[in-house]
Amino acid sequence: MSTTERPRILIVGGGYVGLYAAMRILKKMRYGEATVTVVDPRSYMTYLPFLPEAAGGSVAPRNLVAPLRGVLKKAEVLTGSVTGIDHARKVATIQPAAGDSYELPFEYLVVATGSVSRTFPIPGLAENGIGMKTVEEAIGLRNHVMAQLDKAESTTDEEIRRKALTFVCIGGGFAGVETLAEIEDMARDASKLYKTVSRDDMRFVMVEAANRILPEVGPELGLWTKEKLEERKIEVYIETSMDSCIDGHVVLKNGMEMDASTIVWTAGVKPNPILANFGLPLGPRGHVDTAPTLQVQGFDYVWSAGDNAQVPDLAVGEGAWCPPNAQHACRQAVVLGDNVISGMRGFPQKEYKHKNLGAVAGLGLHKGVAILFGKVKLKGRLAWWFHRLYHGAMVPTFNRKVRVFMDWTLAVFLKREMVGLSQMEQPQLPIQEVTPPTKPAETAAKPAAEKELAGK
Repeated sequence: MSTTERPRILIVGGGYVGLYAAMRILKKMRYGEATVTVVDPRSYMTYLPFLPEAAGGSVAPRNLVAPLRGVLKKAEVLTGSVTGIDHARKVATIQPAAGDSYELPFEYLVVATGSVSRTFPIPGLAENGIGMKTVEEAIGLRNHVMAQLDKAESTTDEEIRRKALTFVCIGGGFAGVETLAEIEDMARDASKLYKTVSRDDMRFVMVEAANRILPEVGPELGLWTKEKLEERKIEVYIETSMDSCIDGHVVLKNGMEMDASTIVWTAGVKPNPILANFGLPLGPRGHVDTAPTLQVQGFDYVWSAGDNAQVPDLAVGEGAWCPPNAQHACRQAVVLGDNVISGMRGFPQKEYKHKNLGAVAGLGLHKGVAILFGKVKLKGRLAWWFHRLYHGAMVPTFNRKVRVFMDWTLAVFLKREMVGLSQMEQPQLPIQEVTPPTKPAETAAKPAAEKELAGK
């Protein structure tokens, strides 16, 4: 970290809002006007809408992340966490990835910590659940699913096979529907490589607490999506939830029980709990309370946006809040960046107002659903193309856009890759298996002590 006498714009978080706001500020800022510092536990930004496609093997994991240092070359990027804010002194406490914590002064603050998975105290969830908020979870899920097919092929125990080939997803929103649809598509293709495992041996189950799935696209398209999933032999249970999943034994509130080796948890998100340590006004659900200008209520030097912010939706009307999605986050970041520059120069703030363009969801290869401008409803292959074109265009950096479209183009001519690297999460395992165990220090020291006594 470098020191500077220039005013510091501290951006807490390097996700959608953090990255795009930093890019906007650096673009608008005069040379030497301020120092932009971005702090995030990860050194990269993840394009979340592509996580289901990464889990299904349609997008390479390296192509859905953007390295912060590579994109923000004129900014300071610190890998660590902001654990507290002292507003009286305008100082943030930084806990780096390694070493002791330290204080970092700032003049302007952008809070963009994003959201985390919303969980409940369900027995067995922490031990067996797989989330879908990070690229590590998406790739881990892909490897895990492929490992279950390998396990089922390699055993004659019907109980083990049944559990390995049962896949349960809790949550019927975008993340849940897209994820389960993608891994079903992948597993269906992969089953052609196995001699004793077929799609008919597999069981895919979706559980949603509300009375419909995909509420973002409206009741008509939500019902159509449910019917299409059921045509693919995906069981969809609405108005129910999971009571427990100890040792993979799933118990649903509707009385149904099953053993499953794969339990995907996508039942919503909540603001990052670290916000409670920042001394900012929070809404009833833990979001930072902001004005339409994205300034935090009561602070003229603090801005916030995205999943961790409660931003008034002026396009809808009084009492409405912007939903936590990529569409709003990317656009809010641009307005936020402009307002930070205006705040530094003493100019008026601009209000954020954006009319929802619609929603798109991929349901596997060549399958999708979309609603555009609240009126135009698309289904099937055309909706899938809109899904890919929109998100492909929104991926940060030209480099990533080209790589993603190359992945998709090659997929037209080449078959989907069906390799699962199930031991990827344990890179030390191979050397541990061939390394003899070492004796404890006290045991090794014992012979030396005995020799010393013998000499006396």
